[in-house]
Amino acid sequence: MPPTLEEVAKLADVSRSTVSRVINDQPNVRPETRARVWQAIHKSGYRPHAVARSLVTNRTQIIGMLIPETVTTLFADPFFPLLLRGATEACNNHHYQLMLSLFTSRSAEQDMYQRVLGNGYLDGAIVASAAADDPLIPSLLHDRIQLVSVGRYADDRVPYVDVDNVGGARMAVEHLIRLGHRRIGIITGRLDMTHGQDRLSGYKDALQAHHMPLDEDLIAEGDYSESSGMTAMHQLLDAAPTAAFVCSDSMAIGALKALHEVGLSVPQDMALVGFDNVPLAAAMQPPLTTIRQPIERLGALAVDVLISMLGSPPDASAPAQKIVLSTELVIRQSCGALQGSP
Repeated sequence: MPPTLEEVAKLADVSRSTVSRVINDQPNVRPETRARVWQAIHKSGYRPHAVARSLVTNRTQIIGMLIPETVTTLFADPFFPLLLRGATEACNNHHYQLMLSLFTSRSAEQDMYQRVLGNGYLDGAIVASAAADDPLIPSLLHDRIQLVSVGRYADDRVPYVDVDNVGGARMAVEHLIRLGHRRIGIITGRLDMTHGQDRLSGYKDALQAHHMPLDEDLIAEGDYSESSGMTAMHQLLDAAPTAAFVCSDSMAIGALKALHEVGLSVPQDMALVGFDNVPLAAAMQPPLTTIRQPIERLGALAVDVLISMLGSPPDASAPAQKIVLSTELVIRQSCGALQGSP
């Protein structure tokens, strides 16, 4: 027979009501007692009844990760698996479940909203990769569903976790300037998303700070996919850049392939700097100089912030929490500098 609540209480040397308060995440339990109860739960193999617990707490202990991207895009971009790993580990630490929702169209997004969010199945939501015109976040705000955005969102009411995209992009471009480049192209991310806009702003800031003119022919838009990196690099070649800042490592892979197709080599003919520092960046030939962003940490922080919000009643007057993490330049051979060079 499965262990009972009474057996867990005996193992933890507490009352049955204390075990119940811990399971239902109620206050007024000392941290050391709470830890002892959870240790007893894990040791005994006790499994709280999810339906009964949700009736008591009005919570399901389930968080939704909502990503308005196609399945193909999600699993082709190494950013998302790293983000999900960080979020999953944080959910496990908080004794929550993470439910992933993907969409293939706006109609599918609306259907999911009614079936899952509209029925109160989730305690809250983390939204990643939402475009400025996507109705998902406005719908969540309208329905007063607690949410956190991965990435800066234009509405001040939306809490978010993000990295310093402007500063990271400026760091990448200034590195190329220090190496002597004066015609530096950029392959942007999606410009209907704030991170795409911010990285383009960082590129422009670096040029302005060094009194270099802005040449629109050196700007090509991508969508973070490898194929868009190839297309954008072919477009940039007409403007004869000597270096390029590519706003994601996936697009940098495509850019490198495009250069190989026309017989150009990296870094001899073109210096490249990416953004993300996904594991594949170090395995490229040549290894990719890139801007490291702590992707797993973003996922974990989004969960931490959301769960902290769920633990207290909503306060419309309180400012939304906004966390911005630092980025770091990782120097490898693709820019023409060795590790430790400027």
